[in-house]
Amino acid sequence: MRGELELARPRAVPAPGVLRSPWVRRALILAALIAAWQVYVTVAQVKPLLFPSPTAVGEALVRDLTSLSIPRSTVTTLQFLVIGTLVGAALGLLLAAFSITSPIGHELLSILTSIFNPLPGVAILPLAMIWFGLTPTAIIFVVAYATVWPIAISTDMGFRTVSPTLQMVARTLGLKGFRLVADVLLPAALPHLLSGLKVAWAFGWRTVVAAELVFGVAGAQGGLGWYINTARYFLETPRVFAGLVIISLLGIAVEYAFRLVEFRTIERWGMKKTG
Repeated sequence: MRGELELARPRAVPAPGVLRSPWVRRALILAALIAAWQVYVTVAQVKPLLFPSPTAVGEALVRDLTSLSIPRSTVTTLQFLVIGTLVGAALGLLLAAFSITSPIGHELLSILTSIFNPLPGVAILPLAMIWFGLTPTAIIFVVAYATVWPIAISTDMGFRTVSPTLQMVARTLGLKGFRLVADVLLPAALPHLLSGLKVAWAFGWRTVVAAELVFGVAGAQGGLGWYINTARYFLETPRVFAGLVIISLLGIAVEYAFRLVEFRTIERWGMKKTG
């Protein structure tokens, strides 16, 4: 009877060798989505102004890549994003360190995050424009504002999950204050810090593009947001989609970079189970 049940039980068919790679499967899914997009545009005869075909988007993408229009805008956006994220990360680490070393710091971080964390970075862009004018400093300011809170919250949580025994041993060896944070708490809280950086990068990425859209309206030089807004102004919908494609590709690249860092650090050191 047991043998008959085993024969009757359906068995999973192993995928061919080429389909075992997740990158191949994702590429096939992406190709299927693009093909469905092309079929829908062709069959439904959608107006190109409203929803261009993948072919039109590809042509606009190649044209603006060749003319260096998109690369220049991308470099500008990444400069704003990296500088703002670094400033936000530094401030977030300082707030988390002050929070773990002082009861006043903990209350300060709790109050600040309760007030400012729910407030989107774009919401304070008008104030940044008043304070700094139509300058890159205003964009960097709102990006730093958007990234400081996720990093501070995640790092503070990581500090508080460190083993009390480890902290006791470190204090016995004479470590205290920011020396304790730098030598013991920060390495132990690395998984939480990387998680906070990923969230902060996503928040900063959305903020910088939205801020550049506003700056594009104002006429100041910008990056990808300015590029998309200019294309929208001249009703060049394929170029709008081309800018969105570049943003998506950069998001995928950054996500892969974070996974690589996690694999080479916290997974290799046994701080996180591999999935």
